[in-house]
Amino acid sequence: MNPLYYAISFILMQWHSLWTWLGLDPSGGAAWALSIIGLTLIIRAALIPLFVKQIKSSRNMQLIQPKVKELQKKYGHDREKLAQETMKLYKDSGTNPFASCLPILLQMPIFFALFGVLNAASDGNARGVLTDADAEDFGQAELFGVPLSGSLFNAGGDVGIIVMAALLVVGMTATTFLTQRQLMSKNMPADALTGPYAQQQKLLLYVLPVVFAVGGIAFPIGVLLYWTTSNLWTMGQQFWVIRNNPAPGTPAFAAKEERDARKAARHGDVPDPASGTATAVVEEPEPPKPAPRQQPQKQSRQQRKKKGGGSGPPKKQPPK
Repeated sequence: MNPLYYAISFILMQWHSLWTWLGLDPSGGAAWALSIIGLTLIIRAALIPLFVKQIKSSRNMQLIQPKVKELQKKYGHDREKLAQETMKLYKDSGTNPFASCLPILLQMPIFFALFGVLNAASDGNARGVLTDADAEDFGQAELFGVPLSGSLFNAGGDVGIIVMAALLVVGMTATTFLTQRQLMSKNMPADALTGPYAQQQKLLLYVLPVVFAVGGIAFPIGVLLYWTTSNLWTMGQQFWVIRNNPAPGTPAFAAKEERDARKAARHGDVPDPASGTATAVVEEPEPPKPAPRQQPQKQSRQQRKKKGGGSGPPKKQPPK
């Protein structure tokens, strides 16, 4: 774990230096809490390629569920043959059934490395690039009067530690549950809600929150802050993907089509029945209007006389 200790502590201290440079108290809880959140953002940004791979694999798993059911009906009596044909189907479709667990599995060593760094700092022991002074500062840092090094396991009756740690444990558990439920309720077709893949998703739906809730009892508040922030990132990232790029045949896909249709109607587009896409409405040009009739301009008597050149019958003279 030593390489991870150095990597995690280095990123943590870089953020801590930034917040200190911006004027925060280096030994205050705000600087350390924001440093942990910054560390979380860096790690989650680095895991985006894995998240994209997870989404693609999850979508492929959903799309091949009808074929998996056909194999189960055909080879249900022969488990070995069923396993061979199922793995062949996964290979042909480029699907990895375990890809959905990759981001979590890769985060676990980072999570435990952060736990080791912060837990040691709580006792005044430096790990990685942290100095003894840094460890002492973290051990004494407080956020809203609650030490970041405190946990439910060693709260010692401190109401502040119990309340903040409990809130973070509940937040961590709730975000884990909601993220998984969001995936199952919005971005899984009806065919994928039964079978082995659905069982795997249901297992993750209920098991992961319980694991985090039980483990959260021993985690320092700083570690709970990391995992809750990570879960919020995951939930927001997954919401964006499901909303903008849903899997075909899912409720999210139907909702996106409805939004696109409303948007097309607002912009004057109509759906093309042949292709299912929106085409612009071409308005027929209006016929040209006739030119307005020029009205003759009124002329005075003098103008009419000049125009006539003085011609015409002579004007009668009044009698004398």
